[in-house]
Amino acid sequence: MELRDYIRILRKGWILIVAVTLVGVAAGALSSILATPKYVSSTQLFVSVQSSDASNASDLVQGSSAAQQKVRSYASVVTSTSVLTPVIDELGLNMTPGELAGQVSAETPANTVLIDITVQDTDAQRAAAIADAVGSSFADVVANDLESPAGGGPSLVKIATIEPAIAATSPSSPRPIVNIALGFIVGLALGVGAAVLRSTLDTRIHGSHDVELVTDAPILGGISYDPGAKKQPLIVHADPRSPRAESFRSLRTNLQFVNLESTSRCFVMTSSLPGEGKTTTTSNLAIALAETGATVAVIDGDLRLPRLANTMGLEGAVGLTDVLIGRADLQDVLQPWGRGTLYVLPAGRIPPNPSELLGSKAMVALIESLTSSFDYVLIDAPPLLPVTDAAILSKLTGGAIVVAAAGRTTRAELQSAMRTLEHIGGRVLGVVMTMLPTKGPDAYGYGNYGAYYGMDQDKIDGPDEMPAVPSKIKAKAQPR
Repeated sequence: MELRDYIRILRKGWILIVAVTLVGVAAGALSSILATPKYVSSTQLFVSVQSSDASNASDLVQGSSAAQQKVRSYASVVTSTSVLTPVIDELGLNMTPGELAGQVSAETPANTVLIDITVQDTDAQRAAAIADAVGSSFADVVANDLESPAGGGPSLVKIATIEPAIAATSPSSPRPIVNIALGFIVGLALGVGAAVLRSTLDTRIHGSHDVELVTDAPILGGISYDPGAKKQPLIVHADPRSPRAESFRSLRTNLQFVNLESTSRCFVMTSSLPGEGKTTTTSNLAIALAETGATVAVIDGDLRLPRLANTMGLEGAVGLTDVLIGRADLQDVLQPWGRGTLYVLPAGRIPPNPSELLGSKAMVALIESLTSSFDYVLIDAPPLLPVTDAAILSKLTGGAIVVAAAGRTTRAELQSAMRTLEHIGGRVLGVVMTMLPTKGPDAYGYGNYGAYYGMDQDKIDGPDEMPAVPSKIKAKAQPR
């Protein structure tokens, strides 16, 4: 992935990142609140070794060297049972030597004869008392037990306290600022990791970048998600000044630049799977094309689950199937819609052999007749993955326009749909993305264009006067 892909992931998953980061901060703060405060006190001991009663320079050097050697092993003696048991008895502590050893630590700075004893306890005064008591007990054990001369007499090793323990005024732990900062860093890292992982595992199409990973076909347009689309599907007619209606006009404009080398302006509208907004897109695109004064015929080529007539508010009992089997004439079943330059051919009765009908010579003749009579012909075809009807129709027309729903269609499904068209020899003219978010990194070309949409609609849609309808159907066509 490139840097822009990570930026997009961060923009898209910022809510998750913030949420996980806040959880990390809360965990750090909670651990500080719930943790028992602990205090640290330290004492420092000085170890000296006298080799004899003489005090010449050579003896002093030898004594210092011997003291440094002994100090290295004394650090382990500090936490031994023989040192800690007298401390427990002296202070009346309710713990075992092993438990007390967990609170005591000793270290010797390099090249010195010093021993630092550190004690950690939940009570500041007790921590200081234990540190002093451990230092005294350690000195007694070394002088009387470990370094006692065999023939009696005073020990040659002397241990003196040079820094007595002092009760701490503030706890050493917990450290709220450190814990909160650590929680923030860990939470932020986990949040970013979760966002990247979610984006990697999510194979659904969310924006144009996902489509570009699957196909080289151009993206002809993007339609925003509208929760009220089922109640008001024909947004170009119902609310022509809305941003969503304008997105269909942008699609109309881009459609004029595809398939330039062909004279056929007949397009198949299809998708990978049902429920991607294919019929709604076809209907609104047809209305947007008719707004420019072009004559448009839209055919419901979904002979398995027809919806075009219901979407456009027309009677669909008689239609395409009746024309293909010769039961009705084309002029009798074409239904005008709107100002009279848009005509709809419903699916009619559902046949038992949809694929055979759509690939028949009668369908070829019908497409040729409509293409010669209309500026644009749109065929609302079934999805590509369940059936091959759309792929068959794409060979008879100028090409297929594939509708892909953001957040529903996966990259694998779109890729399979494209392969289906390629294997049959159909041509993909472009992809139309539907159900796109209006905000965020996956939004497609939306902005605050309120002033633009408030312009005189005549300047946007063109003149009110529409050209005459094709002569072949003029006698039958009457505006609704």
